[in-house]
Amino acid sequence: MAQKNSSVPAAKGSTVVLHYALSLAGGKQVESSYGGEPAAVAIGKSDWLPALENLLVGLKVGEQRRFEIPAAEAYGPAEPQVHVVPREEFPPELELRPGMVIGFDTPSGEEVPGTVVEVTPREVMVDFSHPLSGHDLVLEVEILDVKAGKDV
Repeated sequence: MAQKNSSVPAAKGSTVVLHYALSLAGGKQVESSYGGEPAAVAIGKSDWLPALENLLVGLKVGEQRRFEIPAAEAYGPAEPQVHVVPREEFPPELELRPGMVIGFDTPSGEEVPGTVVEVTPREVMVDFSHPLSGHDLVLEVEILDVKAGKDV
């Protein structure tokens, strides 16, 4: 990828094209764009969690950085939000098991993740807290391009 905007630092309104890896502080990788297509993050548009977007401000093309993000600044503390869902609301062929993460549609059409906590013949206990809540994170980035707000 061409480095056309190597002197333009990322700012609110910029779109930053980058490779990234997000890991738990213990080293377990959560997701990564390395080895695939780079990501494009429009700073201030909530493409990412605001705390993660803000880390990109001031970075320029070619920079590689590693950031440690405390849980309180990422997805917050681990506070279970367990709801009981009738078993019949799930497809009968779905083999539910504790630890399974399932996408649930909200009335507004958003999809939110829920983690199965317990399964009985009649009920499924699902925790709707974010799967990364309570975890310190590590974000590694390599900035490939920065497009200023007017260039976007």
